[in-house]
Amino acid sequence: MAEPLLEVKNLKTYFQVSKDKEVKAVDGVSFRVNKGETLAVVGESGSGKSVTSLTIMGLLFSPPAKIEGSVKLEGNELIGLPDRKLDRIRGNEMSMIFQEPMTSLNPVFSIGNQISEVLVKHKHISKKQAKEETIRLLKLVGFSRAEEMLKEFPHQLSGGMRQRVMIAIAMACNPKLLIADEPTTALDVTIQQQILDLMLKVKEEFQSSILLITHDLGVVAEMADRVLVMYGGQIVEEASAYNLFTEPKHPYTVGLLNSMPKIDSEQKQRLDAIPGSVPPAHRFPHGCRFAARCSHAKDECTKENPDLLNITVNHTVRCVLYKEEAVSV
Repeated sequence: MAEPLLEVKNLKTYFQVSKDKEVKAVDGVSFRVNKGETLAVVGESGSGKSVTSLTIMGLLFSPPAKIEGSVKLEGNELIGLPDRKLDRIRGNEMSMIFQEPMTSLNPVFSIGNQISEVLVKHKHISKKQAKEETIRLLKLVGFSRAEEMLKEFPHQLSGGMRQRVMIAIAMACNPKLLIADEPTTALDVTIQQQILDLMLKVKEEFQSSILLITHDLGVVAEMADRVLVMYGGQIVEEASAYNLFTEPKHPYTVGLLNSMPKIDSEQKQRLDAIPGSVPPAHRFPHGCRFAARCSHAKDECTKENPDLLNITVNHTVRCVLYKEEAVSV
């Protein structure tokens, strides 16, 4: 069995919205990211993907967030770790590429300043050494005029260029884990491909693992080794990327795959769509959270939230349709 880098067990992230009411944004999520692999987390907006990543990074605070469960990086528990110790890990051993680079970069500091700051803080090197390393990182992420870039500000760059800067910041300290939250959102298709190629390049360069948060199954097919499908704050299916695309089990996963355009389909063929939308976290149903949108729903689906079942050693699904196929591992 592959050696885990990140282990998440029964992670729960609740938000206190009133004196006697909690919103279950992430509800009992467990998974691992092995060393050297890319794990994709997919699902529609509101599924709990980004809240999961922010919880792992320790970027949600109590109150209003209430966090339970375990998050271990190389066996070291992160939940409940004092901020001072967590600061040594964030940006150093694990780092994050956020969804919108324009709001993630500080508009009043130059690009060189923002990358150098990470290096000086975590690597404890001189400003001169940090400048040299910043130039190397900018060249690594594809900037030919790296020295000129040092003095430029975020507003002077295109969306794709800003995302490259975010990757340079994230990779500055050779992190073991890179969390990428929708890294290609709002970018042109050609720029998206460049960013994906760049992520694969830096993964190989630094021997990092990637936790990729996305709703784009095309990105998943290209990047991921394994896939988690999230819905309603829970994992509903987990499998290798190959098995997920060739043998999807959960009706939600099947619906996501059927909604993708296919190259060999007829030109005027309509895409299948999943009816309805993800319920808001404060209105999750008592039973299966996908039941109201599922064409296979039974009476029992509305009464009890199903457990994750092992279909094979490496394939799990949260659905009553597979009770008889479940195996013990």
